Amino acid sequence: MNELALEEKGNIKDKIYEINGKYVMLDSDLAQVYHCKNGTKEVNQAVKNNIDKFPERYSWVLSDEESNDLLVKIFDQKIEKRGGRYKNPRVFTEEGCLMLGTILKSDIAINTTILIVEAFVTMKKYISNSLLEQRYINNKVFELDERVSLLETSFTNKTFSNEIFYDGEIYDAYSLLLKIIDTSKKSIIVIDNYVSKEILDVLSKTNKDITIYSKNIDNNLINKYNSQYSNVTFKMDNRFHDRFIIIDESDVYHSGASFKDLGKKCFAINKIKDEKMINELLSRL
Repeated sequence: MNELALEEKGNIKDKIYEINGKYVMLDSDLAQVYHCKNGTKEVNQAVKNNIDKFPERYSWVLSDEESNDLLVKIFDQKIEKRGGRYKNPRVFTEEGCLMLGTILKSDIAINTTILIVEAFVTMKKYISNSLLEQRYINNKVFELDERVSLLETSFTNKTFSNEIFYDGEIYDAYSLLLKIIDTSKKSIIVIDNYVSKEILDVLSKTNKDITIYSKNIDNNLINKYNSQYSNVTFKMDNRFHDRFIIIDESDVYHSGASFKDLGKKCFAINKIKDEKMINELLSRL
């Protein structure tokens, strides 16, 4: 287990608080245990960018009353607001912590999230000695085990379902393109009517079998590429309007922008999950 995550194991349970019958962690504490470079701002920005993944039962900003009650528990004192400079913290339930762990891009995210889950479970084991409560805890442990397994899979698997990029996010867009290509075990198919040097630069770094379908491929560019690399087969094809990447003839990604323009304007990359649609697209190649 990551050494940085282990350092937090002993004190995560001390960062879990009870508010209105719910056990939560503060945004500032989560920023600390996840070792966020930009602190609490990074945590709250992650929520803002993925607000549909954080319903109120997962995370919420404390009211003035809740905030003061929590400060009494932590510091045994209340903090008076002066000129609006003090903002109430955001808190996360165990489900919110799990969701945050899948979004934050941290080397220790998976190990830290597992420790947080264990801390929540430990806290609940002490709330009641009743048989009913114990059965509830056992069921929650089973559910959390399944969630942790899904979490581990999500960190191991570099693919995704949907991603939106906004103006200027060129690096992030190309970074995701590289992650998709890296998932290939044997073959990559690129469908894009405007094949440029940028996409060939990316593809030249992989030794997988690659096929490019395009209606607009510069012959000089092809000749220069083929003079040094032999991993790409170029096919002239005018049947497609949209852009696709097909990994190992099974995972299909649809791009709203040509790969030469990734991140220059707002666009989305989506993973197609419908097997019928995937098989139909493959049959047309």
